[in-house]
Amino acid sequence: MEERLEEIERRYDEIAGEMASPEVASDLARLRELGKAFAELEEIVLPYRKYKLAVQEAADARALAAAESDPEAARYFTEEADRADAEVVRLREQLELALVPKDPNDSKDVVVEIRAGTGGQEAALWAGDLLEMYRRYAEQHRYKTEVLSASPSDAGGFKEVVLEIRGKGAYSRLKHEAGPHRVQRIPETESQGRIHTSTATVAVLPEAEDVDVEIRSEDLEIDVFRSSGPGGQSVNTTDSAVRITHKPTGIVVSVQEERSQLQNKEKAMRYLRSRLLKDAQDRQHEEQAATRRGQVGSGERAEKIRTYNFPQNRVTDHRVKVDRRLQDVLAGDLDPIVDELLAEERRRQLGGSENGG
Repeated sequence: MEERLEEIERRYDEIAGEMASPEVASDLARLRELGKAFAELEEIVLPYRKYKLAVQEAADARALAAAESDPEAARYFTEEADRADAEVVRLREQLELALVPKDPNDSKDVVVEIRAGTGGQEAALWAGDLLEMYRRYAEQHRYKTEVLSASPSDAGGFKEVVLEIRGKGAYSRLKHEAGPHRVQRIPETESQGRIHTSTATVAVLPEAEDVDVEIRSEDLEIDVFRSSGPGGQSVNTTDSAVRITHKPTGIVVSVQEERSQLQNKEKAMRYLRSRLLKDAQDRQHEEQAATRRGQVGSGERAEKIRTYNFPQNRVTDHRVKVDRRLQDVLAGDLDPIVDELLAEERRRQLGGSENGG
């Protein structure tokens, strides 16, 4: 590990020197590129320098303790050495995590697809609740949100809704939300007070940029139609809704959220790019990444990544065995669960890299 850290520190110093040169100062594109690399390396180099300092302080304190004839002074230096050793251990763990390869999608914006699963109308209402939960979470992180596509259910909620979330690291914070979300609660229409179980499935797609996916115009079939609300009633007198079919893959997206056909087409293209990127990544990394179908599961009640239990006021994430208060999570306080899921991901990566040599 030390060799790799030394190499990173050398590269960090080289970039700092390059950024100070007059040639680079006048080339804004190069300066931006170097600035980004410098900031990424700094997250490793600064803790590494603290780590080296703590190692030296521990060694110096032990040497002083060994040379000291006064027992009181020797004890003081030994305690200082122990403190420095604890800091060495903490910083080494931090550096090990920092050296784990980053997911190339982590910095991307994200598209979150929420679909009602098993449970009829209650599942549709639950899909609407999850939409609000993610909106509140995004608000806490100052991410911007926009509904790309929605199929409202007649009695409230959604059969399907697609939310775009834009902000630094949005994908890294939300990628583990993919899967079936199970809810246990007494529906308002339940006269006997029985608890019903229903599900909604979530798929998480990194948002694709133009450079990520090549879309040829001849591969697209674009239809326009009249927007409709719940129950099929028309909410627009013009053909502003847009449906795009990507003929090679058969992927179909439709958007009717805006009054303008142009805006709906732009949203539909963003959504299609994300779907195609996810499709391509799943094919490339089949052994590592689940396909979208595998990601969301079948939506059956028995399948779940997380359970939201209203009578017990508790949310349980079954992957990391974390429990949180229900109202906190629905209010958007997902970070304690997200942080534990990310820590578990890093532990697995570290375990895999150690086993792999």
